[in-house]
Amino acid sequence: MAAVLAVLPAMTATLALAGGASLALAGGSAFMSAAAAEEQASPLARYYTQQLTWQPCRAGECAWLSVPLDYTEPGATGESIRLRVSRNQAKGSTADRLGSLLVNPGGPGVGGLDFADYLAATLAPEVTRRYDIVGFDTRGVGQSAPITCMSGAQTTRWLRTDSTPDTPREEALLMRRARSMANGCLTRSPAIARHVGSDDTVRDMDILRQALGDDRLTFLGYSYGTYLGTRYAEIFPERVGRFVLDGAVDPSLDIMQASDGQSSGFQQAIGRFAQDCTRRGDCPWPGNRSNVIRGINRILADLDTTPLTVPGRSRLVQSEAITAVFYAMYSPTLWSSLRSAFREARRGDGSGLASLADLASDRVGPQLYATNMASAFPAIACWDSPASPPRAGLAEAARAWSTRAPVPELARAMSWSNAPCSVWFGHSTVSPAPADSDTKAPILIIGGLYDPATPYAWAKSLNEQLPTSMLLTYRGDGHTVYGGTSPCIDNAVDAYLVNGTLPQAGAVCR
Repeated sequence: MAAVLAVLPAMTATLALAGGASLALAGGSAFMSAAAAEEQASPLARYYTQQLTWQPCRAGECAWLSVPLDYTEPGATGESIRLRVSRNQAKGSTADRLGSLLVNPGGPGVGGLDFADYLAATLAPEVTRRYDIVGFDTRGVGQSAPITCMSGAQTTRWLRTDSTPDTPREEALLMRRARSMANGCLTRSPAIARHVGSDDTVRDMDILRQALGDDRLTFLGYSYGTYLGTRYAEIFPERVGRFVLDGAVDPSLDIMQASDGQSSGFQQAIGRFAQDCTRRGDCPWPGNRSNVIRGINRILADLDTTPLTVPGRSRLVQSEAITAVFYAMYSPTLWSSLRSAFREARRGDGSGLASLADLASDRVGPQLYATNMASAFPAIACWDSPASPPRAGLAEAARAWSTRAPVPELARAMSWSNAPCSVWFGHSTVSPAPADSDTKAPILIIGGLYDPATPYAWAKSLNEQLPTSMLLTYRGDGHTVYGGTSPCIDNAVDAYLVNGTLPQAGAVCR
């Protein structure tokens, strides 16, 4: 479970923001027309000249976008794949319309269609009046040439594999199943397996921009989606419109450095959960923060040898409980559910923890999953990254991270979650490096001080790497903010999307 960058839709809070400044978008349509003309004469011409055929579906309408399977061979004889795109049209007049707002929910491996529908129904009317809200399943995900690396039964087995191995036998089993997953991608989805990397997705995004009829891309990316936005600004700097990057990923970090940062972030979050628990009448461990931490550690330690009963399904194992804890840290709105689950666990019932773990993995039956996220996440994440260390290196990182962690099992699981990337069959040629873009467009970055999955330090770092960016800080809990968590954040982002007005430098929503 660890190292997940998936986003939960933002929800509640009330804060205030300092005043703002306005910046115009850079560039001109004449330049864009020249760039488009160049593409139309290239091997990508058949993709850049396609027209989308919209049909009613879901909350709005849907279409298929054709893109090259392999961007190194995109010509007339190259194989194509289709990506599923959704659109909720702007509610205002044609004269009011500013274009399309392409959204990505994070992940990698999370579908974008439901998320776009959600945003279209919940964002400020001024935003949905001016923009078509466009979502898409990235390649390898959902309806877009989905990758399958495991059967339902194998997925369940993987999610129940001991994620904190403490014997050579347990370590060997974890690594063997990780390799089986990697091999499964090649046998079950051989065509797409080597073509799900984020750089290919970024190039897909530019073809989609052209098909939508926009000279520049306006983009709202959460979590992993901020990495897509950053790479787009590097590859297509002159086509950057208004970009909102919420829950920023630092592209200079390799997979182990990122996991180390996330490990610290989740430890901070569990500490804040514990402190909050002491103020609640339903806290399973009354008293102080240390009592709560000790109680959590006791449950996780006991589960390492003794699974908990769950009526109507298989018993809860430690790896599932760890997944539940990680998942609940994504939003304080889930903390009450975690308190309830811990109370049940103390009575010998694993039902509450099992429910949270099932939500995290999209599990809807014993061997049935609503999405292909369990396959798509490692397929994309491992391809994007240089190989993580072999078994001995993961074990050493697990020991090092856990020695300084209030809840050691979470830290150990964070290191071992990278086991698939240690044995993956291939990796991108793009190495981790600071963002390098000469875009002139202003970019808005949002960072949460207590974000567990994308630590605030990452937002600060990305802000330093992108010269035209502005950092807006949220002093609160949870992963990502825009879209209902904080009126302060929402007002600032709405002003930027609608008017191009950025918040004042150093602005903090308290």
